[in-house]
Amino acid sequence: MTLDVFLDYLKNTRNMSENTIEAYKRDIMAFREFAARSGVKDLQDVTNTNIVAYLLELKNSGKSKSTVSRKLASLRAFYRYLQSRGIIEENPTDDIRSPKIGRKKISYLSVESVEKLLSLPDDSIKGKRDRAILELMYATGIRVSEIIEMRLSDLNLKVGFVALNGKHGGARIVPMGRPARRAVTEYIETSRRALMKDGDPEDPAGILFVNYLGQPFTRQGFWKILKKYGEEAHLEEKLTPQTLRNSFAMHMVQNGIDIKSLQELMGHEDIAATQMYFGDVRNRIKDIYDRCHPRAK
Repeated sequence: MTLDVFLDYLKNTRNMSENTIEAYKRDIMAFREFAARSGVKDLQDVTNTNIVAYLLELKNSGKSKSTVSRKLASLRAFYRYLQSRGIIEENPTDDIRSPKIGRKKISYLSVESVEKLLSLPDDSIKGKRDRAILELMYATGIRVSEIIEMRLSDLNLKVGFVALNGKHGGARIVPMGRPARRAVTEYIETSRRALMKDGDPEDPAGILFVNYLGQPFTRQGFWKILKKYGEEAHLEEKLTPQTLRNSFAMHMVQNGIDIKSLQELMGHEDIAATQMYFGDVRNRIKDIYDRCHPRAK
């Protein structure tokens, strides 16, 4: 019962995505099974020792540090919720540290590489569509799932923003610059009309980007488009939807955006996901300092 109440809280109060809520549910149910094997029938009766024993079992079974850290974060959020509602007096996850995780290198493009990439699509029907896709992804930093499901009604090209409903991340409004607005407008007025096989091209509920059959893209379809242009541009970094999203974030950080604003633009529910971009910039600045300052070492 307490788990159902917590999941309702994540959905209705925190407005978390279905995927995020499902991940919390899996993590907590896996722990509940472990607790039951240990003789603890109710999640409210869990102790600090039970949590530590569970994390040790995960470690011994070969789970990665990131997996263990994520599962602990799910349990910590669950028990903080129970404590805030007065359901439990003490949080059994208190004083338990997450395992240290080595920071992964962030893959992103330089501004020059992005400019080269955006110059590649031609003025054909397909080229205008692809230019609009690339411009919009870089201009907004949105997820591939968000752009695949985007509808005409999500755009305000006059003012210059896209509205995202929060299904795959935080609900938010993201501005877009003039180049992206021009590319998307030209695509809608020319290529999209030509590609649409069925349905009303003026219908605001219609999917924004369609393939040559006039159907919504799959994730694989988007990956193929990016792979094609990435190879044509001879990029050092592999071009993926996440690479463009990272490029958006890193270029914003390099130009002085604050962490809370970037979190809102990216739709991150946990600010830790945003912090990695700032950490990468700090490390690069330190490397430059060490190389260039005569008394750095």
